[in-house]
Amino acid sequence: MAFSIADLEARCNDPLLLDSGAPLVADAQQLFDATMAHLERGDVRAAARDADGTWHAVPWVKRAILLGFRLGRVVEMGGAGAFNFFDKHTFPAREFRVENQVRIVPGGSTIRRGAYLAPGVVCMPPMYVNVGAYVGRGTMIDSHALVGSCAQIGERVHLSAAAQIGGVLEPINASPVVIEDDVVVGGNCGVYEGTVVRTKAVLAAGVVLTRGTPVYDLVNETVLRATADQPLIIPEGAVVVPGARRVSSPFGEAQGLSLQTPVIVKYRDDRTDASTALEAWLR
Repeated sequence: MAFSIADLEARCNDPLLLDSGAPLVADAQQLFDATMAHLERGDVRAAARDADGTWHAVPWVKRAILLGFRLGRVVEMGGAGAFNFFDKHTFPAREFRVENQVRIVPGGSTIRRGAYLAPGVVCMPPMYVNVGAYVGRGTMIDSHALVGSCAQIGERVHLSAAAQIGGVLEPINASPVVIEDDVVVGGNCGVYEGTVVRTKAVLAAGVVLTRGTPVYDLVNETVLRATADQPLIIPEGAVVVPGARRVSSPFGEAQGLSLQTPVIVKYRDDRTDASTALEAWLR
């Protein structure tokens, strides 16, 4: 049965869809399969951007993904011996073809079913992209990098080696991490808990951003924090480096302790653009 996106949205908003105490709704497998196909084509996304730049989750899409876990049974996947895997049969690794124009360099990378990778994406081994994620054109996902479930990655982004982009499936209304266009995420960075990194920002190696992380903007002399209504947002063009702030308690001062905190030291300029230029010859 063919489902339009409007049909899928209406059906996947059924309150019984994920109720483990209720029987599965009719055509549950078809609903799930159709949504996965739309996700892999980039027709639908697990998060959407409003006209004012606000990102929000798309609950019906996340509900459809979660349906796959309810439908799935654990099976053996992959080869024999040390290279076999066990997961829900509804979430195998996604298969790519030459016409997808995605470079997946040999060496142990995996993209899970229901993820979208645009033409021109480069995957350096080993890396992993989870279900519901969206990765835009020209982005490079470097070795040991992770793109978590439903994370949204823009165009021409560089996720450097060992960068971790957190994912989220539940609660359904929770917004995923968003990395907008032309962002550089340095090695060993971690971006979690719905943080939004705006266009052309640069995260230096080792920066960790969470909902509870205060970010000190030395340029504008402000402190950026998440609120009850919005996630932590890194401004457009911000250059963020790892920093530290002194512990003010008597014991902390006596021990010379400090806490890790990201610091915005400048905003992107021509010099920054030159030092963060993507390696075109690798593409």
